[in-house]
Amino acid sequence: MGDGVVPGLEVDRGIPSRLDRVPEAAATAEGHGYDGCWTGEIDHDPFLPLALASEHTTRLEIGTSIAVAFARNPMTVANIGWDLQAYSGGRFILGLGTQIRPHVEKRFSMPWSHPVRRMREFVTALHEIWSCWHDGAPLRFEGDFYTHTIMTPMFVPEPHPHGIPKIFIAAVGEAMTGMCGEVADGLLAHAFTTRRYLDQVTAPALLAGMERAGRSRNSFQVSCPVFVVTGQTAEDMDTAAVATRKQLAFYGSTPAYRGVLDLHGWGDLHTELHRLSRQGEWDVMGTLIDDDVLAAFTVVAPLDRVAAKLRERCDGVIDRVLPAFPAGVPDAAVSAVLRELRGLPAAAERSLP
Repeated sequence: MGDGVVPGLEVDRGIPSRLDRVPEAAATAEGHGYDGCWTGEIDHDPFLPLALASEHTTRLEIGTSIAVAFARNPMTVANIGWDLQAYSGGRFILGLGTQIRPHVEKRFSMPWSHPVRRMREFVTALHEIWSCWHDGAPLRFEGDFYTHTIMTPMFVPEPHPHGIPKIFIAAVGEAMTGMCGEVADGLLAHAFTTRRYLDQVTAPALLAGMERAGRSRNSFQVSCPVFVVTGQTAEDMDTAAVATRKQLAFYGSTPAYRGVLDLHGWGDLHTELHRLSRQGEWDVMGTLIDDDVLAAFTVVAPLDRVAAKLRERCDGVIDRVLPAFPAGVPDAAVSAVLRELRGLPAAAERSLP
C-alpha cells in the first residue's frame, strides 16, 4: 500500500459506559477527529450512555458494540433505537450480538435456541416494526420466535425525519456472518480476529450472504477492533505486549473462538488455554501467546509506524477500525496516528468538522 489513507476508512473508539464519564469522553473523541464511538454491554446498560454522547457531540456516530439482542425483545429494542436515532439526528447504529448461551439463560434468564435463525428473525422484526412507525404499514409480524401483531395509534412514537437506524451484527462463525450479509447494514468483527481469518472466512461468507440477498458490498460496512502494541520506548512496548498477550489468551481459551486458532494450525493452543482457564491460571496463559500469535492478532509497531500498519491490516476488508491503544500512550501521540489515518496534516485537528 501507499502512504494514502484507505479509501472510506473510518476510525472509531470505545467510550466508557459509566454515565458521569460519557460527556467528556464523547466530546474528546469528536475533538480528536474520531468518526464514531461505541459502548458495550458489560457492567452497564449500553444504550443510556449514547443519549449523553449524542447530546455532547454534533457529528460523531454513536453505536452499541454490542447490545445483547436475546436479553431483550424486538419491540423494546425498536423503541430505544427509534428514540436514539431521533435524538442524535440520525447518527445511531444499533449493534447487536447473541452473547453465549450460559449468559442468556443464566444471567438474563431468557430463552436460547437456534442463534442464527433467531437473530435473523430479530432483525426482520425490527424492520417490520420500524416500517409500521415510519411508513404506516400494518404490523403483522409472526415468526418462530417473535410475534408482533398489535400496534394501535397510542403506541406509535412521534415521527422524525432521520430514517431508521442501521443495524450491525456481531459475527464470527460462517453461518452468522452469511446471515449478516443478507439482512444487516454492517458486521461487528471480534477483536480476536486475524487478517487471514477475515480474508479466508469472514469475507467469503459475508459476500455469499450478500449474493443470496442480491445486495452490494458498497452499501455495507465491516467494523473491527484491532489490538495495538506500541509505546514511546521499548519498555513501553514490552509492557503493552504483556497485557495484550493476557487478553488474547483469555479470548483464545473460549470455545466459541477456537475456529480462528484452528485456521492458523493453533488448535492445540486453545486446548491448553481452556484447561488453564478452568484452573484460574490467567498469568500463565499469557506466556503461551508467542510472538507469531501476537503478530497475527495485533498491530505491533512503534508509534510512527502504527498508522501504516493499521492501514495494512484494514485495506480491502475493514471499513471501520477501532484501534485499541495501550494505556499510557499520550493523547498527542494518539491524535497524530489518527491524523495520519485520516490523511490529515499535523495542524488539521484544530479544524476538524
